[in-house]
Amino acid sequence: MAKKRQILVIGNNESGCTPELEKIAYAVGAEVAKSDSVLITGGLGGVMKAASHGAHDAGGLTLGIIPQDNASFANEYCDIVIPSGIGLSRDFLNALSADGVIIVGGGSGTLSETCAAYMYKKPIVSLKNSGGVATKFADQYLDHRENVKIIGVETPQEAVQYILGKITA
Repeated sequence: MAKKRQILVIGNNESGCTPELEKIAYAVGAEVAKSDSVLITGGLGGVMKAASHGAHDAGGLTLGIIPQDNASFANEYCDIVIPSGIGLSRDFLNALSADGVIIVGGGSGTLSETCAAYMYKKPIVSLKNSGGVATKFADQYLDHRENVKIIGVETPQEAVQYILGKITA
């Protein structure tokens, strides 16, 4: 049996997540599930919870890699929880676990995960009209090394299709 594709969705936590971002993240999670890929998130609230909810409702498998050492901190839509106990360093674990990354909005934590994925040359796509990190870095490289261009797209469907194209390429 072939390994399932694993797509990381990153973005605002509950303190910066608007209802509009929740709606976008929910749709991204549902699209990941419909593609028969595993959804990976940081397992907490905001975009992470909304994407997990969308994947869960679409019958997908969700994995939350949380910074705490106790699984009870994960949102209720995580089917599998990895309590890393390594705090914010778990951003690297999230990025390295993924075949590709989708950004929805985001602040400094999202930027940390984006940088980790960038350094390891993971395909990265952003919902360019979702604000924050996603909008700021859409259609750009993070630095002079030009490891991987962050591709800006308009819809959750385009985001998942882009990642799938890069994974199978």
